[in-house]
Amino acid sequence: MPHDGQDMPMSDSAILADLTTLTRAALAPVEAVTEAARAALLPRVTEGGRISGSLVETHQHAAHGLAWLATYAQALKQMQGWAERLAEQGRFGEVEQLILQIAFGEYLAQIAGGIPMSQGEIVRLGDIGVSAEDRHAFYTPEVTALIEGANSPAARARLVELMQEQAANVTVGATGLDEELEMIREQFRRFAVDRVEPFAHEWHLKDELIPIEIIHEMAELGVFGLTIPEEFGGLGLSKASMCVVSEELSRGYIGVGSLGTRSEIAAELILCGGTEEQKQHWLPKLASAEILPTAVFTEPNTGSDLGSLRTRAVKVDGDYEITGNKTWITHAARTHVMTLLARTDPATSDYRGLSMFLAEKTPGTDEAPFPTPGMTGGEIEVLGYRGMKEYELGFDRFKVKGENLLGGVEGQGFKQLMQTFESARIQTAARAIGVAQSALDVSMRYAQDRKQFGKALIAFPRVSDKLAMMAVEIMVARQLTYFAAWEKDHDQRCDLEAGMAKLLGARVAWACADNGLQIHGGNGFALEYTISRILCDARILNIFEGAAEIQAQVIARRLLG
Repeated sequence: MPHDGQDMPMSDSAILADLTTLTRAALAPVEAVTEAARAALLPRVTEGGRISGSLVETHQHAAHGLAWLATYAQALKQMQGWAERLAEQGRFGEVEQLILQIAFGEYLAQIAGGIPMSQGEIVRLGDIGVSAEDRHAFYTPEVTALIEGANSPAARARLVELMQEQAANVTVGATGLDEELEMIREQFRRFAVDRVEPFAHEWHLKDELIPIEIIHEMAELGVFGLTIPEEFGGLGLSKASMCVVSEELSRGYIGVGSLGTRSEIAAELILCGGTEEQKQHWLPKLASAEILPTAVFTEPNTGSDLGSLRTRAVKVDGDYEITGNKTWITHAARTHVMTLLARTDPATSDYRGLSMFLAEKTPGTDEAPFPTPGMTGGEIEVLGYRGMKEYELGFDRFKVKGENLLGGVEGQGFKQLMQTFESARIQTAARAIGVAQSALDVSMRYAQDRKQFGKALIAFPRVSDKLAMMAVEIMVARQLTYFAAWEKDHDQRCDLEAGMAKLLGARVAWACADNGLQIHGGNGFALEYTISRILCDARILNIFEGAAEIQAQVIARRLLG
C-alpha cells in the first residue's frame, strides 16, 4: 500500500521540474522488486539444485509474470537512458518529457497493481510470490509520486495537443538515434508513403502478392543486403539500421516490412553456420535479390516444438532426398531457395538429429505455384499478413544437393537456427513498432476529421487518452528494441533483451490496433477502412517468431537459470 501523507504525490509541474532525477530514483525499487520476485519463485521451480522444466510449467503463470515484470524493468531502464541522452543533447523537449512521465507513471502503476500478459491474464506481484513487506517497500516516495501524479489526464491531454501541432504522420518524440540512422528512416519513410501506403490496402483486400516491381525497388534501396557484410555484396550496416528500415516499411505495410525478414534469416543462417563457399555463393545473390528465400521450419504437428519435427532427409549417392510436410511457410511459391530444417538422423527424436539445408527450387507462377519435382503445396487463407501468402508444403523425395547442407556437417541444424533468433526477434519487434505506428497514424487522422456531437472525436478525453497511450507505448517498445539491436551490434548476447522487445512490441502493436479500431467505431469494422487491415496484421505478431507464451517461457528460464 502507499505510504502515509508525508509521501503524497507531487504536482505535474513539480514532476516536470526535475523529471529525470525522479524517474531515475524509481529504477532501484523496480529492480529490487524484480529481484524479490525472482528470489521468491526460484525455490518453487527448483528440484535437486536445478531448474525443473515440469515445475516451471506447473508455476507457469508466476514464471511468465516474472518475465513480464523483468521486461517492464528493462523497458523503464531504457526509457531513462533515452531521456538522459536527449537531455545531454538539449533535445529533451516537452513532448519527450510527457512521454517519459506517462510511461513511468503507467508502468509503475501496473507493476504495483497488475501487469496485463494478455487481455484476460493479469499477473500481480503476490502471484509471483513477492512478500507483503517487499511490495510495501516498492512504494518509495519517488515511485508513489510517479504512480499518483505522472500519468494524469492533464498530461495525456497536453501530449495529444502537442501531437496535433505536428505535421501528419510524424513520429511522436525524438527517437534518440544518430543523424545517419534518421536519414535512413526518412528515406524509407518516403518510399513507404509514395510506393506502399497508397496500394497496401488493395493488396490486402484482393489477397495479392506484393508486386515484383516493389521488390525490385526495395533491392535497389539495399533492403535485402542491409546487414550482409560488404565483402559478400551487402551494405554491411548495423542491426539498428535494420530496425529503422523494418519499422518504416512495416508502417507502410507489414508484408513489405516482412520481405526483408526472409533474407535476414537466410543470410544470418549462412553467415553463422555456412561454409566459406556457401557464403561466397549465396550471400551476394541474397543481397541483390537475385534470389528470394523462404524459411521452411514449422510442421503441422509440432508448432513451436521444432525439436520434435519429423521431416526426414536421407542421403543418397552424396545428395539428399527430403520427405515430409511443412506448414505456415511464408512467400513459398515465388522464392528460389528454402532454408529447410529436416531430420538426418532417424535414430533421434529431438533437436540433436536435425540439419539445415539450402534447398533450391524453381519459382512458381499463379498457374503452377510449385513446379519443382518432389514438392507440392497449397495456400492457407489468412486474416492478415497477406502480401506474401502462407502455404502448406509436401515433400516426397525432394532432391537437395549434398553441397547445400548448411555448414557441411549433419546434426547442426537446430543450433544454427538458434543463432538466428536474436536478430529475427529484434526485427519482429521493429515490425511491431511499425504496425503500431501505422495504427496511430490512421487513428489520429480519423479522430481529427470525424465529427460527433458537434466536435471532433479527438476532443473527447477517452479518445485522446487512447492516442496518448499509443504514442507513449510505441516509444517504450522502440527504445527496448533499439537497445537489443545495440547489444547485437556490439557482439553482446541479447537473446533475453531481444525476447523482451518482441514480447512487449507485439502486445503494443495489438493494443494500438485494437484501440485504433475502437476510435473508428463501426467504420473500423468495415473492410474498406485501413484500420481493419492493421488489426488483422497486428494479431499475428503475438504468434510468429515465438508466441507470447513461448517468449515468456524462454525469458523466465533465462532469468531463473
